[in-house]
Amino acid sequence: MGQTNPEQHRKFITSSYLFMFLALFTVITAVLAYWLARKVAVANDAEVWIHAQALWIMRNAVIFLILAAFAALWFIPLMFFYWDSFIWVKACTVAGVVFSAIAWLYLLNIWFKGFTKYLQKKAVF
Repeated sequence: MGQTNPEQHRKFITSSYLFMFLALFTVITAVLAYWLARKVAVANDAEVWIHAQALWIMRNAVIFLILAAFAALWFIPLMFFYWDSFIWVKACTVAGVVFSAIAWLYLLNIWFKGFTKYLQKKAVF
């Protein structure tokens, strides 16, 4: 027995929220969350609130990946200099930690907001 499309879309969005939560620990799962949400976003017969949830996940996964890449740039000097060698290396590292915390808290906030709306079966925008 095959699943109906609304059931399959809900499973994709649920899996996407699971991967979005796991993206708090590794960035690769943010790409998986984006990919699963994209499957629902391009479907023509998706319900409106599910479609809004998919677009919400896609948008915020991209924003999180951009924030994480920006935070990772601040750690580049650590590959060439020791932590205690120059004050600007310490400053770059501290800035990287701050931007990483911002990216992590952003994803946690977005996940919580989106998942609570998903449980209520409402559009998240």
